[in-house]
Amino acid sequence: MSTEKENIFVFVPNLIGYARIVLAIVSFYYMPTNYVVAGWCYIVSVVLDALDGHAARHFNQSTKFGAMLDQLTDRCGTMGLLVTLSYFYPKYMFWFQLSMAIDVACHWFYLHTTVLQGKTSHKFIDMSGNPIMRVYYTNRTVLGFMCLFNELFYAALYLLHFTPGPMIFGISSFKLLAMFSAPVAIVKTGISVIHGYVASMNIGVIDVAEREAQREREAAKKPQ
Repeated sequence: MSTEKENIFVFVPNLIGYARIVLAIVSFYYMPTNYVVAGWCYIVSVVLDALDGHAARHFNQSTKFGAMLDQLTDRCGTMGLLVTLSYFYPKYMFWFQLSMAIDVACHWFYLHTTVLQGKTSHKFIDMSGNPIMRVYYTNRTVLGFMCLFNELFYAALYLLHFTPGPMIFGISSFKLLAMFSAPVAIVKTGISVIHGYVASMNIGVIDVAEREAQREREAAKKPQ
């Protein structure tokens, strides 16, 4: 009895991911000139980012492809915004570049490590022993808060280039939002560094184990 193979590329969460890619491209195109169109596309993409995980769990359609698609769309979306901010605020270009590098590198190491972890039995360094990291990775509310305010920080800087927004006691609301969300963005960057460091150490665990296994195989082949 033959069974039809699943086409994971048309799973609901992955379709949401494709929609986010389209929205990101439109947002990138309009970012330098039209903050209304760019802003709404970016906001809808962020909302869909919150929905694709729920869809994956609801329809039991969690896949490695979907996880990678989600991560890459997140990273590329933020990176596109930071490129624009570097153009708007050239004085702070170095810090935007540094933020991009940390975000992409650390998440790439983490994602690659999780894929390798599913294929190996090596003992990985576990961050759950650290109370801060345990809360960050197990509490969806905390993680959502951190991600939201990180996005709000960069979004506020972007909007502030075009308009001060509603005034609160004579102060730009976007400026206030950037000031209040900045500490969260800094903390999240620090956590990403720790994230990347531990992922790098875990890849090192794999390297050491694989090299040891290779030496054992070579020793077994040598004539006694």
